[in-house]
Amino acid sequence: MPIIVNLDVMLAKRKMTLSQLSEQVDVTIANLSVLKTNKARAIRFTTLEAICRALDCQPGDILEYAEEEP
Repeated sequence: MPIIVNLDVMLAKRKMTLSQLSEQVDVTIANLSVLKTNKARAIRFTTLEAICRALDCQPGDILEYAEEEP
């Protein structure tokens, strides 16, 4: 998939665990884990906004576009 989710990188930079983020953004650990492992097919803007607020970052810090290899 050409969209890469760098949630694990941002969590490490902020020294925050997935469960801490889950509590702050009111999203289940299971749903955040799907995002973190790049298995998500979609993300709501409200969820992205909450994650960015909790991690004090921009959407581009979490989401990255990479072209697929042929």
